[in-house]
Amino acid sequence: MEKLDGKTIDVVQDNIGKLKQLFPEVFTEEKIDFEKLQLTLGEHIETEKERYEFTWNGKTEAIQMAQKQSTGTLRPCKEESVDWDTTQNLYIEGDNLEVLRLLQNSYRNKVKMIYIDPPYNTGKDFVYKDNFHDNVKNYKETMDESYKSNAETNGRYHTDWLNMMYPRLKLAKSLLKDDGVIFISIDDNEQTNLKKICDEVFGEMNFVANLVWQKKYGPANDSNSISDTHEYILCYAKCFPDWTPGLIPRNEKQTSAFSNPDNDPRGPWRASDLSARTYSKSGDYPIKGPKGDVFYPPASRAWVVNELRLLELLTDNRITFGKSDTGRPMEKRFLSEVKQGITPETWLPRDKADDNKVAKYELKEIIEENVFDTPKPIKLIKLLATIGNVKKDDIVLDFFSGSATLAHALISLNVEDQGNRKSILVQLPEIVNDNSTAYKAGYKNICEIGKERIRRAGQKIKEDNKAKEGIENIDVGFKVFKLDETNLKIWDEEAENIEDHLLFFEGAVKEGSSQEDVLYEILLKYGLDLTVPIEEEKVGNVTAFSVGMGYLVVCLEQNLSTKDIEQLVSNYPDCERMVFLDNGFESDEVKINAEQILKRNGVQDIRVI
Repeated sequence: MEKLDGKTIDVVQDNIGKLKQLFPEVFTEEKIDFEKLQLTLGEHIETEKERYEFTWNGKTEAIQMAQKQSTGTLRPCKEESVDWDTTQNLYIEGDNLEVLRLLQNSYRNKVKMIYIDPPYNTGKDFVYKDNFHDNVKNYKETMDESYKSNAETNGRYHTDWLNMMYPRLKLAKSLLKDDGVIFISIDDNEQTNLKKICDEVFGEMNFVANLVWQKKYGPANDSNSISDTHEYILCYAKCFPDWTPGLIPRNEKQTSAFSNPDNDPRGPWRASDLSARTYSKSGDYPIKGPKGDVFYPPASRAWVVNELRLLELLTDNRITFGKSDTGRPMEKRFLSEVKQGITPETWLPRDKADDNKVAKYELKEIIEENVFDTPKPIKLIKLLATIGNVKKDDIVLDFFSGSATLAHALISLNVEDQGNRKSILVQLPEIVNDNSTAYKAGYKNICEIGKERIRRAGQKIKEDNKAKEGIENIDVGFKVFKLDETNLKIWDEEAENIEDHLLFFEGAVKEGSSQEDVLYEILLKYGLDLTVPIEEEKVGNVTAFSVGMGYLVVCLEQNLSTKDIEQLVSNYPDCERMVFLDNGFESDEVKINAEQILKRNGVQDIRVI
């Protein structure tokens, strides 16, 4: 029986495995021979001491932080969730670096779009300082403290921000699908640095655009300098050839440019200029109109088609000479044949994406108080989802979720087109100020604001659209999980009292951990979706969990007998994967017999914790 070690995916070993597949010849006794690797890569090796690079104090450790495995877990919290048994959405409370590590096994290469609105490092933002040795423990020790901002007087002002962002972006990239995309909101404080680390993490060739969002309608007259009315949204594809932007639906004004004055059976059309900007001999000829008028291309220009092609267009009724048949020749462009939308632009004006003021009104309409200073507007997130080419069943992630605009926006999108887009939100439970409106309204931390917004937004959207067909099927729920230390007992090499530590290891699971707590940790480490359907069933004298309609069966009971094992395989005849407690059998003999019984009945993947 293979033992689950309670750790997330080993990024370093995963990278080594990929390298071994590409270049097996560079490995010598399981070690990489760099001289052979250099020969394999030919001239594409940088050997100069002075080279183009972006570095800062702590970058090496930031890279290592992205590679470090996690032994933490996500503890289910049903009482704070909505529609726990059916929802496909997640709200995860905890340090996002550790959460991103924990999501690697289950959501690697599964997320279509990531949107984040991280701290802008204005001197007032909180910047989390990670602990390389035990980040989960560090998080739990500081989560109830008043977080300190990254003041501009700090000697490592930019460095601390870069060290926070780099490993998170590195881990986020691996969660994206090959046709996935990430959007990152930022302002002038760190835009330059963010662009540089994104070029390194995602690759310069995968840079899509630096979008500019108009966040304010007009200038702030109390500004001491030039009033800033915009923010940036950096856009990177995971793999540019695999990702293409979605088209923006045409609005009523854009569609009205198409009409059908001649009742063409192909539908509405608009007239398009038939002359080219450059000259070509094949396009230099006269065109005779229906009433005998003769038309020549403008000086130094030509028609866009040759005479043979013009004849085909005329025969197909694709050339118009205007209402009176005496106008210059124009080509008919049918709405049904052009792009079914408008190509996205880098400029996102407030009439297309709303602004900060609208965002505050949207949140106040739901919460009834100004409980969050910098929410993003729903319209902006919906626009980014459109540009991101997010389809109806895609997963979208926000690991700086703040006021939970992303979840609100996806629910709204799903109502519009009967979609089933799924959200994963991650937020540090940052304590709100005692003097803030949020605190006076009863909210202790940002997570409470986000969760309450989703609850109320879901109810309001369903109520506002109760007459819409299929509204009852729209997923407005979310499963709440909270970052915590592992439920499993893990050997601590730095334990001071070895004898007490050995006694601690009597049993695999820590005291106070429920079977459900352990079950979801198994799902994470096994690599299964946290929203996979689970059925708790009584099989003889023991309780078992059927995960994914029998894809995996987990039994966390103690003192399992041979009869219990036989009943399990009888109850799940098609199951090929089972997990048990390492010390959950009556004896070592029963454990050995159990493995034989399971394999004889087709259970090939047997693991213990």
